Amino acid sequence: MSEPRPPEPLGDDLARLAELHGVAPSYSPAPGRTVAASAGAVVAALAALDVDASTPDAVRAALTAREEELARRLLPPTVVHWTDAGPPEALTALPPGTRLTVETEQGETRTGADGLPPGVHRLTATAPDGRTGRAHLIVAPPRLPTPPRRAYGLLVQLYSLLSRRSWGMGDLGDLGELSAWAGRTLGAGFVQVNPLHAAVPGAPTDPSPYRPSSRRFPDPVHLRVEDVPEYPYLEDPADRARVAGLLERAARLRAAVLDEGALIDRDAVWDLKREALEAVCRVPLGPGRRAAYAAFLAREGRALTDHATWYALAETHGPDHSRWPEGLRDPRSAETARARTELADRVDFHCRLAWLTDEQLTAAQRAAREAGMPVGLVHDLAVGVHPDGADAWAQQDHFAAGMSVGAPPDAFNARGQDWGLPPWRPDRLAASGYAPFRQLLRALFRYAGALRIDHVMGLFRLWWVPQGRPPTEGAYVRYDAEAMLATLVLEAARAGSTVIGEDLGTVEPGVREALVRRGVFGTSVLWFERDWAGDGLPLPPERWRADCLATATTHDLPSTAARLTGEHVELRHRLGLLTRPLEEERAEAAEDVRTWLRVLGDLGLLRDPDGPSGEGRSREEEEIRAVHRFLLRTPARMVGLWLPDAVGDRRPQNLPGTWDQYPNWRLPIADAEGRPVTLEDLAASPRLRALTDVLRAGVTPEA
Repeated sequence: MSEPRPPEPLGDDLARLAELHGVAPSYSPAPGRTVAASAGAVVAALAALDVDASTPDAVRAALTAREEELARRLLPPTVVHWTDAGPPEALTALPPGTRLTVETEQGETRTGADGLPPGVHRLTATAPDGRTGRAHLIVAPPRLPTPPRRAYGLLVQLYSLLSRRSWGMGDLGDLGELSAWAGRTLGAGFVQVNPLHAAVPGAPTDPSPYRPSSRRFPDPVHLRVEDVPEYPYLEDPADRARVAGLLERAARLRAAVLDEGALIDRDAVWDLKREALEAVCRVPLGPGRRAAYAAFLAREGRALTDHATWYALAETHGPDHSRWPEGLRDPRSAETARARTELADRVDFHCRLAWLTDEQLTAAQRAAREAGMPVGLVHDLAVGVHPDGADAWAQQDHFAAGMSVGAPPDAFNARGQDWGLPPWRPDRLAASGYAPFRQLLRALFRYAGALRIDHVMGLFRLWWVPQGRPPTEGAYVRYDAEAMLATLVLEAARAGSTVIGEDLGTVEPGVREALVRRGVFGTSVLWFERDWAGDGLPLPPERWRADCLATATTHDLPSTAARLTGEHVELRHRLGLLTRPLEEERAEAAEDVRTWLRVLGDLGLLRDPDGPSGEGRSREEEEIRAVHRFLLRTPARMVGLWLPDAVGDRRPQNLPGTWDQYPNWRLPIADAEGRPVTLEDLAASPRLRALTDVLRAGVTPEA
């Protein structure tokens, strides 16, 4: 990658053209400071939107064309109407005498836009001068309802949660068991998991759940093979013998992780499960099951066919579709249609896997709700997809070619970040009525009581980095936040689900306010909640926001035990990640902990572990309980317990800034000594019960 270079200045015409296409000519990383985007980044972003700005003449021509287009059109591609508001500005600005016709998604035709039901409708405007405009009209409720009551829940990376039944990594059977136990026994209201999106196949698979092949369909690696209804009916002797052998190998994989210190090997797990599932899928479906499968195929339509086709082609040609034969790079080509026919058995196999995974996800959410959880499962939506994966191939018209999502330079990373994820084109989203986003949300909400949206600020704008350039040479591209939020609120309201936005870090002014107005929760992490505008001390609990998920830590941060003991500093030192002398880092971390412990003590939340209420537990355990008592003292409507914190795990699941130096996304939950802890161990853990008793008492209304 090239070294950063000073940004070239933008001329007035180029800046104006950029703004008209949603490309920001500058941004403000901090109050009172404005940074100009480089001309190269702006030109590249415009090119990805099919706007030629390569020369001054091209800029002038494109600017004239855009201004004429905007002056000529009657309606933008998508119009938003909130049901508690008056007519949208796009309609009030129409010429007097304009006739409106609305074809609702319910199949009605109306002559006017008043009193429409929630949904995505087709709007036609005909002006007196004969001009016609057509748009998608998103009618959405004003905000999401607040969850019925305050709740606490568990946060867990599913792969890390092994039971004595899983095949070397946590699976959907484990998730159902955890949810049923936590709801009934611990009084938990939800279980939040990592993204379960489909991964890019191939060894080694990228273990990060935040860079998937597809966000639209889940990953069958999470299937509990023995829970597939056809599994007991394996009749072919060869298949029965093969699956019996696979079960023995799965037991060895599980033992290696739990008893021998091995890392979770997703590729090895999938090799075993794929072979077992191929045998199971040879079992004929009964009439009811066949009907259910047919209904799933009809419901998912072309999106599923494309998804399964990509996986079938990847088995033949590898996962990088840019290296496939040219005709197969286009999902709509005649060559792809022929290949789909030739690979019909493999396409059907991958369709079947998507169905089975959808069924087990639905069963896990049902188990959570039947256990009394008011929310149930909280699924996680990654910010983007792998550039070579199924979604990028199937939806390539909606992605910006030659661009990657990242972050500009800031106080924590002077070089910025490039996440290697292609961004959606805002113009294509608007032209489609946000169809890809709607379909994605609808799929996830089918089995989610709540949805966490990673980097929720991406609904408003994303930092686009041209391929081959450093992240410093990027530019912000704006999305129609009103339309993105309306789509989100509409689909979440239809499902009766809560939405949690991950809004940590630097957030553009107005974003959090817009999210709160629509009922989207934020995310608050204890160690970051300080009075930054005042004395810099920990923010008093009564000043925390109510509409949030409050936690002590996340998958990207040190566990609470590691932070309290300073072990997170030692880990970063061993890996050569510190940017200051070790003693400075140690001193700052220790002072941070002392400050928080002083606050906890002053509030009466930190008790003597050897006193009458301490029950002889360790000081570390008592400090972790005090941290969670603090979270309960805030008005946060949702309080999350990072499940590894319940058993004293020291290791983060992901250490940002590392690749092969640290086993990111491959560690099982472990105790304070690093011994893996199974789901069965968790259920019998006194340490876990002592902590969850604190949380349960804190969210249970007094009689």
